[in-house]
Amino acid sequence: MSDGEVGQDGATVSGFGALGVHPKIAEALVGLGYEEPTPVQRAAIPPLLEGKDVLALAATGTGKTAAFSLPLLTRIAEKGRRAGNGPGVLILVPTRELAMQVAEAVHRYGKPLGLQALAVYGGASMELQVRALRRGVDVVIATPGRAVDHIKRGTLVFDGLSAVVLDEADEMLDMGFAEELEAILDATPENKQTALFSATLPPRIGGIAQKHLRQPVHVKVEREVVAEGESARVRQVAYVVSRAHKMPALARVLDIEQPTSAIVFCRTRTEVDELSETLTARGLRAEALHGGLSQDQRDRVMQKFRARKVDLLIATDVAARGLDVKHVSHVVNFDVPVDAETYVHRIGRTGRAGREGVAVTFAEPRENRLLRNIERQTGQKIEIAQVPTVADLRAHRRELVRATLREAVLEGDLESWRGLVESLAGELDIMDVAAAAVKLVAARSEGEEAEIPAVTPRPDRGGERSFDRGDRGDRGGERGSREGARDLRGKPIGRESRGATGERSAKPRREPTWQAARLWIGAGRRLKMRPADLVGAIANEAGVDASQIGAIQIADGFSTVEVPETIAENVINALRGTKIKGLKVQVRRDRMGR
Repeated sequence: MSDGEVGQDGATVSGFGALGVHPKIAEALVGLGYEEPTPVQRAAIPPLLEGKDVLALAATGTGKTAAFSLPLLTRIAEKGRRAGNGPGVLILVPTRELAMQVAEAVHRYGKPLGLQALAVYGGASMELQVRALRRGVDVVIATPGRAVDHIKRGTLVFDGLSAVVLDEADEMLDMGFAEELEAILDATPENKQTALFSATLPPRIGGIAQKHLRQPVHVKVEREVVAEGESARVRQVAYVVSRAHKMPALARVLDIEQPTSAIVFCRTRTEVDELSETLTARGLRAEALHGGLSQDQRDRVMQKFRARKVDLLIATDVAARGLDVKHVSHVVNFDVPVDAETYVHRIGRTGRAGREGVAVTFAEPRENRLLRNIERQTGQKIEIAQVPTVADLRAHRRELVRATLREAVLEGDLESWRGLVESLAGELDIMDVAAAAVKLVAARSEGEEAEIPAVTPRPDRGGERSFDRGDRGDRGGERGSREGARDLRGKPIGRESRGATGERSAKPRREPTWQAARLWIGAGRRLKMRPADLVGAIANEAGVDASQIGAIQIADGFSTVEVPETIAENVINALRGTKIKGLKVQVRRDRMGR
């Protein structure tokens, strides 16, 4: 069952009623098509009903929205709201789309009890939100930034608050909301109930849990594992191609697969725009979705996609966070995700509600290790396939022509064309006439196609598969994103490095002699941030010598850099007043740092 949507997993009165959910809510769930609680719901609902704090590890698509909203709505209904103003429950989510989705689900669940839910997010009318808050609502679902705005205005108060939920907490931290989350939690009553749901448990999540949760019940739910002998709902396949041939390979695979509706994931906004323009030029109905679009633009794109007026949605991970569209037949990773969690999040958007889905990944030869890591962590095999050849493509197109002609014959209504055929049959062979007609139809879809060099798998020294490139011209490609601290030349710190002669040097990196302050910068790999960009900005704008810049870490949505404590504030002020790679970014001390 997908979060907030009526799904195959569903819930009956006996299933949810046995867990303690309010009878009227359980009865309403039957009408919504729910049958049985999912594992995360079975594990989280009882302790939440008892008023305990919960720390849950659960990915999108496991049914977590119902897991926290059903018991909290039940508690409001049975024990009533606390005396005071403001909502009884506050749910914090990372994106506008997820706020709308969760609010819709909470509205459905609470409708039998007359409970009101309100989504509060940026990009929407502040005036309308203020009026709704003043009228009074039971549950507020908010993005962190807009929640802070309302708290400062005094329009969001917590006198009557009994529970707070942090949904997709890891994503909120990756998007740079750590400071806002701390401010919001500090403004809520100390004796509130708190639930934290996250797909992963990095140290920063652990820090928040330790500070704000009281003896939490730990819940960990893995994604559904397909039993042996059963067919998987999602077919996973990877095509290994050089970067120069990715675009034509994607177009060719889409031509063969013929997706009814697909999401293509890219790492950056620039890549999203370029890919959507190229695919549109090829005659495909493609739309871009990323954080650079206005909220109105994003809404229009999603309306078209849900209405199936768009075949391909080209998106970044953050922009697509929280989207729940049942009819997605294919998910495409234009680049290999840097971690297994991102991969699982992406492919979970297809194969829903019992449907078959396909997950396609395009990997460069150097990304073999990333594929192996994903296989190892998910416990699922990714099929390595050859990009369809020109002959495969032509055979597929001719089969489509054959099917089209057959349908036209079965439909009938051909009388107006028989006279033309009969006149030609008097002077030409009837088979030649038919073949010429087929040729003309096929010519509409035929085009000049060049072969894409094959990349064949081979076992490497460790017995695991590696790849030979068909074309050796693409030796360099783009440098892969790497985890961990780096020195000023962008090389990983703590590893052996090569000297000018090519010999390995085991010389350890010298630790800084100054007391370090760690700064948080709101741009990372998704915006193609490199260590050299940060070093250049700090050196040029703050007048800091490069030798005074310490360890740099680049994550997906943010970066951290160490500088001497004595100049930390000067560096922060300098970076706040300038642009890095043409972008204005948030800069502050890293709250999760040492």
